This record gives sequence, structure tokens and C-alpha cells, in this order.
Amino acid sequence: MAKPPPEGLGYGPDGKLRCGWGVSTADYVPYHDTEWGFPVTNDNRLFEKLCLEGFQSGLSWLTILRKRDAFRKGFAGFVPAKVAKFGAADVKRLLGDAGIIRHRGKIESTINNARRALDMIDEHGSIHTYVTQFTPLAKDRPKKMTIDALRGIAPAPAAVAMSKDLKKRGWSFVGPTTVYAFMQAMGLVNDHLVGCIIRPRVEAAR
Repeated sequence: MAKPPPEGLGYGPDGKLRCGWGVSTADYVPYHDTEWGFPVTNDNRLFEKLCLEGFQSGLSWLTILRKRDAFRKGFAGFVPAKVAKFGAADVKRLLGDAGIIRHRGKIESTINNARRALDMIDEHGSIHTYVTQFTPLAKDRPKKMTIDALRGIAPAPAAVAMSKDLKKRGWSFVGPTTVYAFMQAMGLVNDHLVGCIIRPRVEAAR
């Protein structure tokens, strides 16, 4: 029998240690192992991740993950140029789509943010170029990413700064906690716990 895992970690289907949340349900394992924390450079995927983190506000990420394919279908693959053209008919369509989170404010925010994303791309060349200027500094990160560090972590100052800047640019549903979750998901930080077999893979990819 395997010994109890260190706090915050859990055994995956292969018997190896991972972040505990990443093995809490079968749906999380592939997301944890192949997506969360790995660097993303594609603008469509970055826009998707930031929008879905906004939809997640007040809900569990598992709920969003299970609906992600429906979100992608409803929001034209999260291509900013396509979503920016959505109008009242699209809002009505999405409010009737049981496959997604039918929250008018978040739906309208996604359309608004697509238009702001196009402005960002015009100014910076890409969403990726904009985002990377807010990479958290090493001094602002815990020296050892343990469960205690993760519990006590507040959004990095860079996430607060990015949130403020996005709001100035007219984006919505981009508070510091949402932005920090986005940073974790797309690889600006590596918050896999020490001992998780994926942590060094993410570090190497970054």
C-alpha cells in the first residue's frame, strides 16, 4: 500500500505524485498534466483562458472545464475578431445555450473584451506580447511552492497591475484574482507544488 502523500499532493492514476487538486477528479488529470502552467503564446487561446477565468468567478473551475467545448462552440473558438462582431442576436442565442454559463453580464463582457483585445493587438502586436510584460518577478514568488505557500498566496503585484491596466483599457471581469488564475493557467507562473511530477516539466517548458 502506498504511503499517504505529502500535504497538498495526491497520487495520480500512474501512482506518481501530483498537485492534490489535479487528481481530485478524473476530468482534472489531463488538464493538470498537459495544460495548467504550460506556456501559451497563441492569442486565441490566451483570450479564451482569460474569458473563461472570468466566467469561473463564483464557480468551480471544474464546472467551466466540463463546459469548455460548448463555450468554444458558442463563442466562435474565442477568435477575438469573430467575437467582436457579436450583437444582440448572439447574446440572446448564448443566453439560451444550456451548454455554457448563461450569465448575461459575463456574456456581454466577453464580447466587449474581444473588441478591447483587437485594440490591444493593434497597439502591442499580440495579446501575448502585452501579457508577458506583466510576468511576476522572482522576488514576488514563494521560494518553495508548498501547500502552505499556495494557501497564503495573494495575487502577485504583477497581477494587480495587469488587472488595473486591463480595466483602464475597458476590459471587465478581470479582477486581480481572475488575472492571477489566468497567469497560473497560461504559464506566467509555475504554481505546481514541489513534489508534483509536472512541476519540473512546466519549468523546463517555461
